[in-house]
Amino acid sequence: MLNTSFEFWDYFIFGAYALMIIAVGLWVSRGKKGVQKTTEDYFLASKSLPWWAIGASLIAANISAEQFIGMSGSGFAVGLAIASYEFMAALTLIIVGKFFLPIFIKQGLYTIPEFVEKRFSTNLKTILAVFWIALFIFVNLTSVLFLGAKAIDTIIGTGNGELFIPAIVGLAFVAAAYSIYGGLSAVAWTDVIQVALLIVGGIITTLIALDNVLPGGGVVDGFNHVVDTAGDKFHMIISKDNPEFKNLP
Repeated sequence: MLNTSFEFWDYFIFGAYALMIIAVGLWVSRGKKGVQKTTEDYFLASKSLPWWAIGASLIAANISAEQFIGMSGSGFAVGLAIASYEFMAALTLIIVGKFFLPIFIKQGLYTIPEFVEKRFSTNLKTILAVFWIALFIFVNLTSVLFLGAKAIDTIIGTGNGELFIPAIVGLAFVAAAYSIYGGLSAVAWTDVIQVALLIVGGIITTLIALDNVLPGGGVVDGFNHVVDTAGDKFHMIISKDNPEFKNLP
């Protein structure tokens, strides 16, 4: 059963966006006539991606339904502690980019299994590769598809789970339609589009949320209320009057 509040143009935009992503992915990954694609073309996009496309793809690859739905919901339920994972990841990426990445590039290494093979052994590389493939299939992709399907079932459907399986199949098909054929080039350039929409959508969602914090509305007033409330909560937690800190020196 579909959401009756959705109208023709809602479904049209949703479907058109999916088709646009597939079309862009297939178009940017097309090869020159008579030229056979190599593994470098497929896995490294012929080393022709500009830095900003790589950066956008990196962001888009790390932000998905896990963050927009899973971590946001967990943050609402348990607080800011759930963000510690992303804070740690930001610092880790800086360290990797500054100290480790130049070494990998100099040695011609493009994946961690390649590094493990060169540093240790082929058997260990194979074990790591198999482990990571299983991890992505049974953990990462499974959770992302489930959360994406849950969002579609809630927004387009009635939220009772009837659209779960069709939504999962649809999401998997759209992603596979261009990424399997086009390789990294298709993934990176479609990620540029999607990360722009993620940022714009996130900003719009934030503004709408802040505008609804107080009964009277207002983005600025809502933001000030959130800051004041968070500050009061923080001072209460660290206060010596807090029973949890009674026994501290």
